[in-house]
Amino acid sequence: MKTYEQINKRIESGKAVVLTADEIMDYVDKKGLAAAAEEVDVVTTATFGPMCSSGCTLNFGHSKPKIRMSEAWVQDVLVYTGLAAVDVYLGATQLRHGDPANMYHPGEFRYGGGHVMEDLVAGKALQLFALSYGTDCYPLREIRTYFTINDLNQAIMLNPRNCYQNYNVAVNDSDKTIYTYMGTLEPDRKNASYCSAGQLSPLLNDPFYEVIGVGTRVWLAGAQGLVYAEGTQHAGAGDRTPGGIPKGGAGTLALTADMKQMIPKFVRGVSLRGYGASLALGIGIPIPILNEDVLKRTCVRDRDILAPVVDYSSDYPQNNGKIICHVNYEQLRTGQIEIEGKEIAVGSLSSYYKALEIANLLADEIRRGEFTLAQPVAYLPKDTKTKPLVIRDKAS
Repeated sequence: MKTYEQINKRIESGKAVVLTADEIMDYVDKKGLAAAAEEVDVVTTATFGPMCSSGCTLNFGHSKPKIRMSEAWVQDVLVYTGLAAVDVYLGATQLRHGDPANMYHPGEFRYGGGHVMEDLVAGKALQLFALSYGTDCYPLREIRTYFTINDLNQAIMLNPRNCYQNYNVAVNDSDKTIYTYMGTLEPDRKNASYCSAGQLSPLLNDPFYEVIGVGTRVWLAGAQGLVYAEGTQHAGAGDRTPGGIPKGGAGTLALTADMKQMIPKFVRGVSLRGYGASLALGIGIPIPILNEDVLKRTCVRDRDILAPVVDYSSDYPQNNGKIICHVNYEQLRTGQIEIEGKEIAVGSLSSYYKALEIANLLADEIRRGEFTLAQPVAYLPKDTKTKPLVIRDKAS
């Protein structure tokens, strides 16, 4: 048994033994579980891919004279102003004003909130335009100016739902091409799409939320952030494999970090044809090896992780819960899967290559003593399920 304090002391002294989730499996096979648990202090996990439930809070400071922004746009992308005078919230999927969206289907969605965040982290000059109804204490009614991230008092990424524990494999059973947040799906199951780093993914290495919880320190696009809550739609009570791995979405994390500390290449705006705009993020989370059980769970392999195959032409939009079958991530990563006797080409919206890069960057920071671990102040629930939105005729 180890404690967080003991592991952090080893990190601070430069003696911590740190491996990535990609490396740990073979290491345990070679050393044995008990010996490896004694030796290894931390296993780093990571993921990189689109995460639509992301956004940021920006504080502009006060102009002279002052303004209480009641409507505002950054690069013509609407931001939420229902906060204090010069605080706004920008969402990743918000579209630029005037974007035709799907008026001429399928829309291109060339620029949205995710692209604003990419440009902000990259240090580009962005335009702010804001309106106000005017008050005695905030008399200015309109402002147009340009700013960079360094002009802001705060730029805080505040994401309600990141790091889905597992996710669907999307196919299209209809006779026409469809455009989804899982990408373009050809008719008659001509292709499939998935989005997960599989055996590298954080919550798949901690399937029962034993070490990742509220207060856990995370690597968010290069900045040291933390888990501030369970993510929206967190549902720990779903079906699991005999090894305890969720067979569907399951857990999620709400994350926050300082955008001024982020690395631009891990914050990328995304355009999904026919669907909308989003944000691709790189996230790394360290797993403290407190005991053999924790270590054993980090040895999960792609072949052990099952993902549900779902028809996005009917079953997904109608929310009927139907699953065609399950496939494992070892099969998915070959680029081809078999569903009901048919071979189907499959692609990923997430990048295993970038996830592995992140896991190694985080491991190097820990080895250098630059990143220590934080014990959760609260653990994620294991028994929750998502509730549907019920359409009712009247309030009851």
